[in-house]
Amino acid sequence: MTVEMPQWIMILGNFGFPIAITVYLFIRFEKKLESLEEVILHLGEIIKNTRKD
Repeated sequence: MTVEMPQWIMILGNFGFPIAITVYLFIRFEKKLESLEEVILHLGEIIKNTRKD
């Protein structure tokens, strides 16, 4: 006798983990991109101020 798993459990097993990892990475990369954006804007201000002098 075989016990069949409901379809939604199989879908969750096949796609749930990759989706969770993707969401985690997007959140992590978003924070790093925001930090990088701040640094680039600050660098632009420094370059602009250096050229004025």
